[in-house]
Formats: sequence, C-alpha cells, structure tokens
Amino acid sequence: MAQRTVLVVLFDGVQSLDVTGPVEVFAGAEQHTPGSYRIRTASLDGGPVRASSGLTLVPDQALVDARDPHTLVVPGGRGTRRPDPRLTDWLRERGPGAERLVSVCTGAILLAEAGLLDGRNATTHWAYAATLARDHPSVRVDADPIYVRDGHVSTSAGVTSGIDLALALVEEDLGRDTALTIARHLVVFLRRPGNQSQFSAQLAAQTARREPLREVQRWITEHPAGELTVEALAARASLSPRHFARAFRAETGMTPGRYVDRVRLEHARRLLEDTCDGVQEISRTSGYGTPEAMRRAFVNALGTSPAEYRRRFRPAPAP
Repeated sequence: MAQRTVLVVLFDGVQSLDVTGPVEVFAGAEQHTPGSYRIRTASLDGGPVRASSGLTLVPDQALVDARDPHTLVVPGGRGTRRPDPRLTDWLRERGPGAERLVSVCTGAILLAEAGLLDGRNATTHWAYAATLARDHPSVRVDADPIYVRDGHVSTSAGVTSGIDLALALVEEDLGRDTALTIARHLVVFLRRPGNQSQFSAQLAAQTARREPLREVQRWITEHPAGELTVEALAARASLSPRHFARAFRAETGMTPGRYVDRVRLEHARRLLEDTCDGVQEISRTSGYGTPEAMRRAFVNALGTSPAEYRRRFRPAPAP
C-alpha cells in the first residue's frame, strides 16, 4: 500500500478546529494502519501562524518547499476573508497537482479564488454560502449538505463536518472498519452522510419575534405527530390562517409546511439512528402516518429509504 501524503495549509486567522479535526482523523488512521498517511503542515514562509482563537500553530515547512501531496487540505477561518495573494497564487499553481483537493468551512472560498471550484458542485459554512455563490457564479453552491464531493474535489461545511469528510476519505482509502475504529476513538459517530443537512429545522429557521409564533414553533417540535395544518397552528396562535402563514414566513424565513416537514424528518431520523423502534411505529410518532409516506419523504429529502438510512448510518453497538 502506497503511503498517502496529507498536506494541510496554514495561515494567519485559520480556524484551529478546521486543521486539527481532519489531522486527528488521518493521524488515527496512520496509528491504526502504519504507513497509510504522512501528515505535513505548511505556511507561506514556513513560520508559525496565529489561529483565529489565538492559538499558535507551528508548521513543518514552507509551502514553496512542499511536494505535491496526495491530499491537500485547505481549512477555513477569518483569514480567508482577505487572504494573502501569495496563498491564492500557490493554490492556483500547485492545487491541480494534488490527487485530492479538500476544503473545510470557508476554505472553499480560497479554492474558488484560485479557480479550483469552477464548474463544480461545492458547499461551505451555511453563513458564507451566499457570499461564495455571489462572488463565484461559476461554482454551483449548495448550502445544505455537510460535505459535497465532486470528482477529486471535496468541500465541507463548518468545523466538525471536516471530521465527517475526513472519515469518509479514510473509509474510501482503508475501509469502513478502520474509519469506524477512528470514529469510536474520537467519540463521534460514523453515520453522517454528506447529504445530511448542516443544521436542524430549529436552526435552519429563524426564531420568531412574537411569542405566539415562538410557541407554535415549540409545539411543532414537541408534537410532530399532532394536527399541524395551517388552520390548527393558526388557531393555536390566535390568528387567521392567512395572517398566520404570512407572519410565520416573514418571521422565520420558512413556510409553516416546510418547517413541519423538516421537524418530522429530523424526528424520524433521530429515532432511526438512536432507537430500535420499527419503521411503522416511527412513521406514526413522527407524523407521517404510514411507512410509505415516510419513505417518500426520505427519498425526496435524502435520496434513500428509511430502512437503508438506518442500515448505513445507525452506529454499530460497541463491543
């Protein structure tokens, strides 16, 4: 087995977890399977950099001295907002030499600035997705997934999603058993597919300003199998259905129906991941009514059936 070199780019203002998360995954793989990875870090001039948290990170070398790696990891952080032009130039020149290009969080902005995402599907931290799409119209930006893989280029969302992507790459390189061992050691689940949403229904929607609407949001979350029609929810908020629907969307950025759909999907996924309840019971308690209705919702939103979702993403019991 050929050893894969992993090169992580460092710069002032880097998010330290974007660096250490993937590094810990690849280092764990090297400990589990010696000779699998050689991990290097590099900054522009080879000198220490100061992370956005204030931590000082000392690289192994200067970028100019680095050989083309198998996997090039570009983290994010505040330093991506006004990057050193020399860093962008280095990525533009040397990025194509890597067999795999990986970004974490706003590292995707650096790849886009270097022209390495042109014509590709990509994601980034949800708070910066609109900026990436606006500034780089040639990039097909999807703000929802925790990571996106397009050929040899992989982009991920904020911080912990870099761990998810690194685990997926290790699974591709060394197999599921190795990736699962690392996930258990890091006390994370090897279960999050790339098309999982970056945020829950409660985070995706804004919290309503008015208390009656906030109460409706809480009610939906606590009673996914309840009567959640616009008429029923409007009555709970003491508003007319038309006024309620307009106010809910204005204050949360999401229609009531869309919010209900997200809450029910999130509830069902959590039960599939964390319980042994049957699909029929989960479909009932999640508000779908029938397994077929839940299956359609899963296929439309996640591209997989509930049974397959459970098989692939429920963590195996600890030995």
